[in-house]
Amino acid sequence: MHNRSLSRELSLLSLGLIKDTGDLELNKIQIDEIFESALDSLINHCRDELDNCEADLENVSQHILDSELKEGSNSSFANVRDELKKALYKMESVMNSLSVTLDFPKLIVSSNQNDIREDVNHRIISVVNNLKSIDSEIDKVMDGWRLKRLPRVDRDILRLAYVDINFLDTPLAVACNEAVNLANKYCDTQGRKMINGVLRRLQRVKVK
Repeated sequence: MHNRSLSRELSLLSLGLIKDTGDLELNKIQIDEIFESALDSLINHCRDELDNCEADLENVSQHILDSELKEGSNSSFANVRDELKKALYKMESVMNSLSVTLDFPKLIVSSNQNDIREDVNHRIISVVNNLKSIDSEIDKVMDGWRLKRLPRVDRDILRLAYVDINFLDTPLAVACNEAVNLANKYCDTQGRKMINGVLRRLQRVKVK
């Protein structure tokens, strides 16, 4: 996990701990406390993912064993092959999750770096201090929807993407890709589709 990706994820979790009323003032001590809570949340999420991977691996092992038993019975070769394909696909999925989740010891070390904390603080303050104007600009490209109708995590992903694009001069492709990665991790299918659509429209507005 790259430092900027970690910053964005910790920023997202931090914003979820703050009321998005647009009239909030935070001091450094409060932001530091929010950061620590967000870090705890992310570490717990990683631990949960490891537990889920362990359970999934056990299920895959049982699946493969069941396939081998079927191979020795009267099941057709096609059925056995299909069962093995399912097991291997699941195994690939689990290994992909593990490759990301096992980065979490690095995450703990990285989070204590000043540049990470300063970047998260800057992103949080940028959103909180400019919330009304950011929401207004995003509303302009919502295409029949209002930002406030979206789930909180969806709103915060779009706000952070807006900050990346318009406050931090992050390249459009990078900002949108990072937002999509967060959406894939924290949003449901409908949320991911909505965020993708809004990001495309934000891109069009930026390049005009």
